[in-house]
Amino acid sequence: MYKILMTYDSIEGLDTLLSNKDFKIELHNKPTPEEFKTLIKDYDGLLIRSEVKVTADIIAVADKLKFIGRAGTGVDNVDKTAATQKGIVVANVPGGNTISAAEHTIGLMLSLARNIPEAHKSLKNKKWDRKNFVGTELLGKTLGLIGLGRIGNEVAKRMLAFGMKVIAYDPFVNADIARSNGIKLKTIDDVFGQADYISIHSPLNESTKEIINADAIKKMKDGVRIINCARGPIVNEKDLSNALKSGKVKGAALDVFSKEPPEDWTIVETDNVVVTPHLAASTEEAQVKIAQEMSEVIVDFFTKGLIRNAINVPTVDWETYKKMMPYVELASKIGSFQGQITEGGIQEIEVSYCGTLTNFNTSSLTVAYLQGLLSPILDIKINFVNAPVIAKERGIKIKETTIHDAQDYSGLIVAEVKTDKGKISVSGTLFSDKNPRIVNINSLNVDIVPADGKILIINDDKPGVVGNVGVVLGDNNVNIAGMNVGRKTIGGEALTIIEVDSTVSNEIIEKLSKVQGVKKVKYVAL
Repeated sequence: MYKILMTYDSIEGLDTLLSNKDFKIELHNKPTPEEFKTLIKDYDGLLIRSEVKVTADIIAVADKLKFIGRAGTGVDNVDKTAATQKGIVVANVPGGNTISAAEHTIGLMLSLARNIPEAHKSLKNKKWDRKNFVGTELLGKTLGLIGLGRIGNEVAKRMLAFGMKVIAYDPFVNADIARSNGIKLKTIDDVFGQADYISIHSPLNESTKEIINADAIKKMKDGVRIINCARGPIVNEKDLSNALKSGKVKGAALDVFSKEPPEDWTIVETDNVVVTPHLAASTEEAQVKIAQEMSEVIVDFFTKGLIRNAINVPTVDWETYKKMMPYVELASKIGSFQGQITEGGIQEIEVSYCGTLTNFNTSSLTVAYLQGLLSPILDIKINFVNAPVIAKERGIKIKETTIHDAQDYSGLIVAEVKTDKGKISVSGTLFSDKNPRIVNINSLNVDIVPADGKILIINDDKPGVVGNVGVVLGDNNVNIAGMNVGRKTIGGEALTIIEVDSTVSNEIIEKLSKVQGVKKVKYVAL
């Protein structure tokens, strides 16, 4: 049974998870950091929202933890580096609150344009004051978006219908696709200089932290209005407050703050600011959608091994995953095989995907290969999450290539490892799309099922050598299940692969190495 810790108390939408007998869900609402450190030791999975911070200190003691699920979009409250290094999947639900957040953004924009909060408050105080709350139309105004992901696109779609011109800054978006949606991509300075309204929809990271500051505001139009429903620290609140007081910024609408709840209330108390307490995703529909999807993500991860919505490991959809799974296992087996026969410090890796494999997301296959390769070499736990990070930390260069020609196979994986002692290449494929085979080692054709134990011998291709090897194995009660030989020339050097039914000790390997004509011996367990 998998134990899942929830740090909030709403279970609506979690039916898939709660009804599954393989899971035990325990609720501890908003634990303190010290409580968190004690609690987390016993859990396989963690389900959080934005209120709880999962720091490196907490991750350090979470020895059983395999999965952190953020019920929402932003994951800046999780130390992703620490989680990745420990092999913990960090996943979110990027689409569940898209419409809610977009609609809230537009509500705040309209509130700014038409002075709705102030007029509402005045009338509640029984004042009939129309002249002080004259608004402006959005028609013909320019909306500048910082970030053009799901939410930014939904905001753009709706505001184009209002008759606004939409420009955007997002260095990761294709300009042609943006243009086809009626949006013009611009530089960040162009957005600052041309927009009447600026709405923020980017994630929080080092490049976006306090991107709205005094210097940025100087580049903006006089009377600009700013909306932030993304992350509070993207805006320097002190600089924004000063700009509002000077009149440079006509108004601001904030749903998020640098500290939540605020410790410094200056920006909230500043005139011409509309504020809400982080409500953009807080609709009944969004919360249920997020919970439903996160339930399915957790169940799939623990029961099927399927990684979805992860932000620290390549992911694919379930249908594609089912097609890829045999190749994922093959890539891992090739890596494990290679890791056990490779000598010296690994410097470079090149993995080529041929034939039908070019249709897949090969990043997932490379991660599987690295997991297999590094696991027998290192004395730490390697999985699909931390394998790329550990390879990078060890200075290993990784290259992926795709080749449409797969020679005599429909799909082929060719992995070459370069070390300080030489190179070794291993190729593998699937027979009938499900039976894995290693078909080539260092340009020698072989036919090896990557399973169970095998003895690899480099020997002189001379009569009697293999026979003497068999004698040693028989004398030591090791049964031979099969044998495969690869060679380039008669009488030259041969590669002999012997399948055995039991584990072969180092002592037996030492005896085999002393057989005349044997140059090198390795035992491989797959």
